[in-house]
Amino acid sequence: MTVTTEFAETRLITGEELLAMGDIGPCELVDGRIVPMVPTGGEHGLLESEVIGHLRDFVIRHRLGWVLGGEVGIYTRRNPDRVRGADVIFVSKERLPELPQGYLEVPPDLVVEILSPGDRWPDVQQKVEEYFSIGVQQVWIIEPKERTVWVYSSPTEVQRLGEGDTLRGKGLLEGFALPLAKLFAPRDLL
Repeated sequence: MTVTTEFAETRLITGEELLAMGDIGPCELVDGRIVPMVPTGGEHGLLESEVIGHLRDFVIRHRLGWVLGGEVGIYTRRNPDRVRGADVIFVSKERLPELPQGYLEVPPDLVVEILSPGDRWPDVQQKVEEYFSIGVQQVWIIEPKERTVWVYSSPTEVQRLGEGDTLRGKGLLEGFALPLAKLFAPRDLL
């Protein structure tokens, strides 16, 4: 999720133009301007794959929808366009019956962001607010260094979970439970 300084772009571009550029490296579009992102590290990738695996198993078992990962592009604003890249999302089949080729214009039910060493809390909080402004139901912010998860049910309603706690879904994900000790365990097994 790490964001660096903006390109020296003078003309604002749309999400569609960004998508048409092809592989320009990890980035987000913030108010029509490309903001490059630093590639993530191994620990980030491991946690992302763990979250995807646990969520995917639950979602498939209950036939709920889609679990996607890898900086999934989501429109959080139009004119000027803002496209955020989420680490992991769940979006119900009711909200999104078919996957689009481009960025998501439908809000996910859940967004999961995994913090990188360079992330700043004001930037993280801004993304959380953007996600809720488009209709996201829950946001999980995973802090690998502290082995904690911040569970947002709204921009102002947040719960901090530690390694002895269990991460639980809400809404369509009611019944999903993941002990944080299990989430963080794979890195200890190596």
